[in-house]
Amino acid sequence: MQVKISSKHMQVTPAIEHYASKKIEKFSRYFNRIQQVDVIIDKARNGYSVEIITDVEHHDPIVATSTHQDLYACLDLGIDRSLRQLKDHKSKLRDNKHNTPLSGYEA
Repeated sequence: MQVKISSKHMQVTPAIEHYASKKIEKFSRYFNRIQQVDVIIDKARNGYSVEIITDVEHHDPIVATSTHQDLYACLDLGIDRSLRQLKDHKSKLRDNKHNTPLSGYEA
């Protein structure tokens, strides 16, 4: 899994880069078919916005965005949203519920 961190209108410090990459490395615990994760950090007038684009095999990219006044809180919000989307995608792939129709008749 490749992690690419970039920014707009600001410099990414090594501390921010280390914090984001450390959090994103945990993605492989929840879903192991991740090819690349792009983190785009943007400095706005009223705070920060983070966009996390996760490329997954055989699926469209998963995009999670967040805005907050604190950069670390913004990263945490974006990572939490991305993890929730990954978990939902994994549960859709592993639908172990063998639903039978209410009539009880299977064709």
